[in-house]
Amino acid sequence: MLGINNIHLQYNDRILFRSVSFLVNPGDKIGLVGSNGAGKSTLLKIINGSVNPDSGDVSKPRDFSIGYLPQELPLHDGRTVWQEAESAFNEIKNLEEKINQINEQLSTREDYESKAYLQLIEDLNQFTERFNLIGGYTYHAELEKILLGLGFTAEDFNRQTTEFSGGWRMRIELAKLLLQKNDLLLLDEPTNHLDINSIMWLEEFLQNEEGAILMVSHDRTFLDNITKRTIEVVKGRIYDYPVSYSPFVELREERREQQMQELKNQDKEIKHTEQLIERFRYKASKASFAQNLIKKLDNMERIEIDEDDSQKISFRFPPAPRSGKVVVKAESVGKSYDEKQVFKNVNLEVNRQERVAFVGQNGQGKSTLVKIIAENLPHVGKLETGHNVDIGYYAQEQAKTLDGNKTLLQTVEDAAPEDLRKKARDYLGSFLFSGEDVDKKVKVLSGGEKGRLALCKLLLHPHNLLVMDEPTNHLDMKSKERLKKALLEFDGTLILVSHDRYFLQGLADKIYEFRNGKVKEFIGNIDEYLEARKFEDFRQVEQKQLEQKANTGKSSNTDYHERKQLEKDIRKAENRVKKLEGEVEDLEKELAEWDDKLQDPVQFQELSKEPDFYRKYEARKQDLETLMLEWEEWQEKLEQLKK
Repeated sequence: MLGINNIHLQYNDRILFRSVSFLVNPGDKIGLVGSNGAGKSTLLKIINGSVNPDSGDVSKPRDFSIGYLPQELPLHDGRTVWQEAESAFNEIKNLEEKINQINEQLSTREDYESKAYLQLIEDLNQFTERFNLIGGYTYHAELEKILLGLGFTAEDFNRQTTEFSGGWRMRIELAKLLLQKNDLLLLDEPTNHLDINSIMWLEEFLQNEEGAILMVSHDRTFLDNITKRTIEVVKGRIYDYPVSYSPFVELREERREQQMQELKNQDKEIKHTEQLIERFRYKASKASFAQNLIKKLDNMERIEIDEDDSQKISFRFPPAPRSGKVVVKAESVGKSYDEKQVFKNVNLEVNRQERVAFVGQNGQGKSTLVKIIAENLPHVGKLETGHNVDIGYYAQEQAKTLDGNKTLLQTVEDAAPEDLRKKARDYLGSFLFSGEDVDKKVKVLSGGEKGRLALCKLLLHPHNLLVMDEPTNHLDMKSKERLKKALLEFDGTLILVSHDRYFLQGLADKIYEFRNGKVKEFIGNIDEYLEARKFEDFRQVEQKQLEQKANTGKSSNTDYHERKQLEKDIRKAENRVKKLEGEVEDLEKELAEWDDKLQDPVQFQELSKEPDFYRKYEARKQDLETLMLEWEEWQEKLEQLKK
């Protein structure tokens, strides 16, 4: 259990946290939410120890391990993908080296009865037990599974990390973190550099993670599918809800409505009491009655309404001028950089008022095709835009499309037609830029602020084709909701690149999948596409299994003795699995009872006084992990035997 105790932090005149306290229990899956700038990332840094609060502290048991994934990480050169990911196993590597050294000594020494020899045996047993406990015999398979799940191919494993983009290298850092088996994972926007398939894989991985997780994410579906608890940071305070994000939104609104009604009733009661006091306070016969009423008012606990950061962007796109029926048409379009072929033979047609989504793994060419459409990036093949098509383009990298030396006001005034320049401040106000904000230089803006400024520029002209490349990057939940609403109301044509499943729901009725250098059309919404993709992936796995069976010849040709031995091995594996399941169930029950006690403040204090409690608690958790690993090995063996 980790405790955040009365954390207070102030930067200049701004109070970021006011006596913030909460507990992270073993196995908790918590979403940390709030508007941009609310302090979510700073709170993760305080828990990690990289930022010190003005007062308060973070308490945790001895040997409690925390893994932290910030939005930006220092990257290391000079290693392959496999070597870099493998560096997460430093303890295993060190133990492996020690075990090898001891085995080498034991093979040459003959002083079997000496203390030194017996000490070597004891050290070997201790190191081997720890080596097995932390996955020394299985870590290569675990490493491969995680790298493949995050989108790397087996061919990528031996490539230098410098050959990959920053986003892909961040995936390696994420892989290292997932491999370390920490008690608590702190994740700051872990899906930022992932495609939909990798996000769904990570989702499943984190659902099965035994340790606690505290994450910041603006991906609503990701939060809903992983978290069971939501902590909202609002104006220096936190509000803790025992539900995932979507139910939290409803509960928060219901709670505020209830508080407002209770406050209204309390105000009536206070007013009525004050009238009674005023009426009787000067009458001798009623003086004591009036004094009692005054005491009642003084002791009354005033109802407070949860603070709400009600600021949200407010806008809608101008009506779209009518374009021709065919808005974009590509015939045999291809693009390569030097010898690297991004895609080839792309054929697509986007018609008026269609809503199209480009999806697929990073690096497959989604942004490249968007740039060919919006910026006429050089390419092979034929790509045409239709009659009277006016493109509004939202680029993924806003820093490259905005002049950093201009102020916000200059940026909007220079982009606006003559008749709208006088309304530049009003437009900026709709995107939460007001007062002195409009005189800031663009280069000092955060990623989210640059995104809002780029959206503001899109409103200055009536476009009939919006081409938007990852428009939700860096936007908070409320801003994303408003953008989605504006796009649903937009009456033109939309081409959208996004990895956010919730954002895409209802926005796209045609999907183009970028995969292995090809672009494939899918008619349907994002949920239908993902279901079809899941089925296709399953069929591919099934086909591989059938091929493996055919190659190994394990079928009806097995002779009688082999079948008998196989049946015997299956029974043995089934009995072992059943026995281990019983042991796991008993140990989980024991740990659950301890967890219940830890959540009770009184019993928590009692247990904390026991000198060996945390050591015993951690030892039982390690016992459970060992049992689970053994169960997984036998279960896998059983499945292989049954095949």
